[in-house]
Amino acid sequence: QVQLVESGGGLVQPGGSLRLSCAASGFVFRPYSIYWYRQAPGRERELVASISYSGGSTNYADSVKGRFTISRDNAKNMAFLQMNSLQPEDTAVYYCKCRNTWGQGTQVTVSS
Repeated sequence: QVQLVESGGGLVQPGGSLRLSCAASGFVFRPYSIYWYRQAPGRERELVASISYSGGSTNYADSVKGRFTISRDNAKNMAFLQMNSLQPEDTAVYYCKCRNTWGQGTQVTVSS
């Protein structure tokens, strides 16, 4: 069964950090790019970051550049999103995507 499972979300104060993880099972994701999306209440799902199959190329939404870092560990079939300097506008459900498979999402709430 092809599956992606996100973890690492939670409640954090403004300025804080979280590290999201995405674990793949049922397939080897080494040949594929990985994407992190987020969806805030009442808003469309938006692409936050992406990473190439090798990890050599990354891209970020302007809103997170310099604060978020995407990475991957192909040996462990995992991807990560390090989020620093979090702000209330980063509050959303965060999803990872590979091929046409989506995870179930993990909630990130930034609030004092």
